[in-house]
Amino acid sequence: MKYQQIKEQICDVCHKMWQLGWVAANDGNVSVRLEDGTFLATPTGISKSFITPDKLVIIDGEGKVLEGAPGYKPSSEIKMHLRCYKERPDVGAVVHAHPPTATGYAVANKPLDEYSMIETVLTLGSVPVTPYGTPSTYEVPEAIAPYLGKHDVVLLQNHGALAVGADAVTAYYRMETLELFAKISLTAHLLGGAKEIPMQQIDKLMDLRDNYYHISGKHPGYKKYSEE
Repeated sequence: MKYQQIKEQICDVCHKMWQLGWVAANDGNVSVRLEDGTFLATPTGISKSFITPDKLVIIDGEGKVLEGAPGYKPSSEIKMHLRCYKERPDVGAVVHAHPPTATGYAVANKPLDEYSMIETVLTLGSVPVTPYGTPSTYEVPEAIAPYLGKHDVVLLQNHGALAVGADAVTAYYRMETLELFAKISLTAHLLGGAKEIPMQQIDKLMDLRDNYYHISGKHPGYKKYSEE
């Protein structure tokens, strides 16, 4: 993908997140790893509804600004993004947002670990809540690091959600799936609780994931193994 296309893709993701109500004011951030090992990132202090390609900044692996409009710098939460790239060479983009229903689970400290919806069994698996970390500090990267090896999406306790992917659109899609699953899970709870898919059927879905759909990214495996 050409450099300008990547910048426009980041902006599209930002605008969609704002339109869906996943971010307010200056919330949320998006980054993409470039071929030369540098990163494109959204700047701090700007609503995702106002993001344009010229506002994005290029940073190095330490978060230092290499290129950007005067006064623009990445969010202090870029440390969380950079840890994802360090732990996962396959990750090409990181999306952080506060989708309301999924964030409700994060605030309640309730993981989305039900294997009850076909699409999420295939694409996400169980979604854990990572330990609390003070925003803008290295507590958050340290808190998420143990989960990145098996999960493409995590809930951040009392904070929001984080999704990774090969590119910005893939990471965005995973965040979108997370929020829909959170809404469905909440509705199922109000109706008396979700009915999980039998293990035998999950086995078949996992075979489809590997051999038919060829879905990329990590997967925590079956629920009975998710604590290992």
